[in-house]
Formats: sequence, C-alpha cells, structure tokens
Amino acid sequence: MMTQQELTALNLGENLDQLMNLDPRGYGVCRILYKGCRDLCGEPVSLHAAKGLVEHIHEGDLVYILTGFVLLPHKKAEMDGIVSSVLLARALVKAFGAKPVLVVPQDCVHAVEQMAPVAGLHLYHSVEEALAMPFSVGMEVFTKNAEEAEACADAILAKGRPAACIAIEAPGANELGQYHNAVGKNTTAIEAKSDILFVKCQQLGVWNLAVGDLGNELGMGALKEHLHRYVPYMGKGQCTCGCGGGIESAVAADNLLTATVSDWGVYAMIAMTAYLLRTPDVMHTAEMEREMVVTASRCGMLDMYGWLVPAIDGIDVDYLCDLVGLMNRLVAYPLKLETITPTWFEKTIEKGFFG
Repeated sequence: MMTQQELTALNLGENLDQLMNLDPRGYGVCRILYKGCRDLCGEPVSLHAAKGLVEHIHEGDLVYILTGFVLLPHKKAEMDGIVSSVLLARALVKAFGAKPVLVVPQDCVHAVEQMAPVAGLHLYHSVEEALAMPFSVGMEVFTKNAEEAEACADAILAKGRPAACIAIEAPGANELGQYHNAVGKNTTAIEAKSDILFVKCQQLGVWNLAVGDLGNELGMGALKEHLHRYVPYMGKGQCTCGCGGGIESAVAADNLLTATVSDWGVYAMIAMTAYLLRTPDVMHTAEMEREMVVTASRCGMLDMYGWLVPAIDGIDVDYLCDLVGLMNRLVAYPLKLETITPTWFEKTIEKGFFG
C-alpha cells in the first residue's frame, strides 16, 4: 500500500508538472509535448526525473550536463538551458555531493564563468580540477566541427565515466545530421555537436535524461511519432532549409522531461528532488533566479526572440521569480504537515483512489 510520503510525492509531482507546463503564449505545444512525455514516463514527469537523480547519483559522482543552443541571426547562445544547467549543477552538489561538468559551446563560456559564483560554485575549466575540488563545477567546451566531434567526446569520457548524462535545451541533429531552429532554419554550422557524447554515454549504460520544449532538442527523438503527428516542422521535408529532413532530434533519450520552457522543467525536477531528500534548500530561491538571469543576459545570452534582456523564451524575470518562489513553497509546505495530519493521509490511501 502507498505510504504518506509516496502520496505526497505523487501529488507534488502533479503540481510541479502543471506549473512547468503553464502556457503564457497560449499556443498549446507544451501540452502536446507533455502528453507524449507523460505517457512515456507513466507518472508525473518531474517526479520520474527526480527519482532518476536520487537513484543514480551519489557522492563524488561525475555528471555531464550538455547545454547551449546558439540562435540565428545573431549567432549567440540563448538563455534557456544555460541558466538551469548551472542551477542544476548547484543542486547536484548540495543534494549529493556530486561533481557536475557542463559541456557547452564556446559561446557559453563567459556566461558560465560569471553565473557559477552566483550559484555559490567554484568553476574549473576541466573535469580533472572539478573532481579534485569541493563545491565545484567543471566546464568542457565541445566542438562545432562534425569531423572532430567523436574525438572530442572520447577525450571527455577518458577523463571519467559519468553516473549520469543530462541534456538541457541542447541542439539535436536530425537523421541527416542537420540542426535546426524552431521554425526550420538550418543552424548546423553554429551548433556544438554534443549528440555524440550523449549517445556514447547511452552505449556505456549511463543513466541519461533529456530536457526539451519543442522537439529539436537533443534526446527528443524519444517522442518521434508524437512530434510528427502534432508539432509543426517535424518529419521529412518539413523544415524550411531544404535539407529534406525535419527539425526533430534523431537521438532518443532513455528518460525525457518536457515543459513550456526547458529551464522550468529543470526547476520542477530540482524542486521534486528537494522534497524526496527532505532538503528544501536544494531548490534555489527566487532571489538567486533573478541574479542568475540578469547575469546571463549581461554576458550576452539571448532571449528566444533575440533581445539582450533578462528573460527566458519571452518570459520576463519577474514571472520567472514568481514561478521559482511558488515551487519553493510547494516543497516546503508538505514537509510541515507530515506530523500534523497523518490520519487524513492514511484514510485517503485506504479509499484506494490513488492505487
């Protein structure tokens, strides 16, 4: 029979899933993706992802976080992905004492250098240094040259086999090896080819997770048929560049998390992890969110529409802070109730609605 904590985790996961899939634009793609992802996971998506972290990551474990989507026409990296990747690194250090390493294109290096201290982390420019030092995050630059990609991936893996590999809003090549933006324009020349590192980790049996909000992100091939059916620019001949393929990633992650904004999905996963571990401060504060987003913007990370403003995918920083603040409250409040109303939980469980 389900325990009180399991019931709370289930319903907290439902709450967080709903928050990360709020649809300010009103265009519904987040709901389309969530349906496919939820069917794949068989439970709240944020809960499923958090369980994976808790099960597979332990003290001292190496974790690769792949991110950094470069946008046209400015050929600069976007905010979404890089902000939550640094915050996930913070959460992994606080929750597990892990050793996260961000794998990014050169375009993101300056922003990561400036954001890491905001998250309270010491940044090192190699796996080796990150492994040796406490409260740290490492950074490795991945090549944009397809001919060098395999050697680049092998060089990184030679420095340590990770316990987990997580792609967050990282570009994903289609079956023809071509990368695209959201409206089907070809971005192959400007994207890091980190797909190969993700696949090599899969082949080694490393637990892996991909986070995306459209379908052109690394790992989203796990929803291939669903994307083809319901999302624009997916499938053969559907992109606008003439390559003959669609915009969807050919790589299918073993675990998937989708949200309206990829960063929101990561925040929900962090919040859920904080609850499972009974450590609310694993989740960052609204104040830290604001400083991270402003810092990233000042370092040249773009809003989705190309503006150099503190916003992610068109969502301003005040909205982001409100979302993070609410997620914090959702984690903290049920922990206060555990010893106050246990009888209600027991009797609800006995009724059998939740299985």
